[in-house]
Amino acid sequence: MSETAHRVAIAVAPNGGRRTKTDHPALPQSAAELAETAAACLDAGAAMIHFHVRDAEGRHTLDADAYRQAIAAIRQAVGERLVVQITTEAVGRYAAREQMEVVRAVRPEAASLALRELVPDASHEVEFSRFLSFMRQENIAPQIILYHPDEALQLKAMMARGLVPFPDVPVLYVLGRYTEGQRSAPADLLPFLDGAMPRFSHFMVCAFGAREAGCVTACGLLGGHARVGFENNFFLADGSIAHDNAAIVSGVGVALAGLGMEIETADGLRACWGLGAPARGQ
Repeated sequence: MSETAHRVAIAVAPNGGRRTKTDHPALPQSAAELAETAAACLDAGAAMIHFHVRDAEGRHTLDADAYRQAIAAIRQAVGERLVVQITTEAVGRYAAREQMEVVRAVRPEAASLALRELVPDASHEVEFSRFLSFMRQENIAPQIILYHPDEALQLKAMMARGLVPFPDVPVLYVLGRYTEGQRSAPADLLPFLDGAMPRFSHFMVCAFGAREAGCVTACGLLGGHARVGFENNFFLADGSIAHDNAAIVSGVGVALAGLGMEIETADGLRACWGLGAPARGQ
């Protein structure tokens, strides 16, 4: 394989904001469990961890101290061998101001940002642009979550008007979020990659249900990256329930390698996203 061949980064999303151990006993919730999961998924081939933290009642929270504790535990377990990405997802609890404030407070290496939550209409564009300028100044990588192709058009229009201070911001295409039963299929990626649609150099896919592996493998073959894990799916490609998040990461890595794809490292993903090494304490 040539040195310029596309390398696929695998991100693990091990818990999400809604699921608990009643859904799967290996779903990590505490900082220690997230650190253990991070180490196992690194060994399985992950380049990034995208995670949620919980409050004392086990609910999704955007508490800065909880994030700092989890990041410290993950870094102790894996050093800088994973890109560490926090979520700003509202999960019905937070407003856009609070979602942006946690990033300002924590200053993580990377953060995911749902466009529909942070820019629900044009009146939010200027504040979002200021927030992205802060992230660029602090060397925090944004990843814009896009649930529908129309949101890709919205984002590109904002970029054309100079509201996004990144030359080619990373995006995450969410497949099947609003389909019946949230059952994603590889073909759900096609509307995002249609010839009439804007192109993003750094795109990743996540998917729901038992065809997750097929969806992210298709994305890798088409020049993108993969996000997998218990946030959206508990199944392996053969239809069996995964023992843990690492088993899902490993299965996708094997599938990609079997199709001639190389697996990207954290440093490779950082270079792709224009990040340096994470600052001390992140």
